[in-house]
Amino acid sequence: LEGEHNGLEAHSTQPHPEEMAADLGRRFYVTETAIKTFSVGYPIQSALDAFLALRKEHNLTPANVDRIVATLPEDGAGIVNNSAMPDVNLQYLIAVALIDGTVSFDASHSYERMKDAQVLAVKQRVELVGDRALMDPAAPRSANVEVRLRDGRTVTHFTRHAPGTKENPLDTAGMAAKARTLIAPVLGDQRGEQVITRINTLETAASIRDLVRLLVG
Repeated sequence: LEGEHNGLEAHSTQPHPEEMAADLGRRFYVTETAIKTFSVGYPIQSALDAFLALRKEHNLTPANVDRIVATLPEDGAGIVNNSAMPDVNLQYLIAVALIDGTVSFDASHSYERMKDAQVLAVKQRVELVGDRALMDPAAPRSANVEVRLRDGRTVTHFTRHAPGTKENPLDTAGMAAKARTLIAPVLGDQRGEQVITRINTLETAASIRDLVRLLVG
């Protein structure tokens, strides 16, 4: 970090090294770390949040949805537009979300599911639009989702900050829900719930032996 051609100068023409120690011991950046709510690429986080909110509010199903238009910042849209990888393919993930009502870790990484006939049919109704106007440095990963229903109605939802970001942090229940989807397939439902409970009470635990036993099995 010091000397000629140092790391700070490599990242900025006007570095401020004093910021490295600013608020030391008072501001803890780990509490501002973003946590992905969904196991997908970051440009898709807000779009999934917006779509699932609409699905829940309006009881959306493959049978009653005619068209879905997801509008993302232009730079992010270029990354996730019909990608060959399932976890960064917006059209595929929105189709799965409409069918399943959620996007699991397995579904978001399944090349086999990408070939599913129902998924492919629903995916044809999903359109991705890149909008330069959404390229806001204060909210670089926002998304607007518009759904046209077969009864003629159109519903929309805009997510400025994806859940799990420092601007829109997950609460304890949200964190537990995220953890549950990842832990349960490995440890089972019962042990998974016990692990979550132990972690939520770490501050008052006299020992972490019980937690270690649960993790080791």
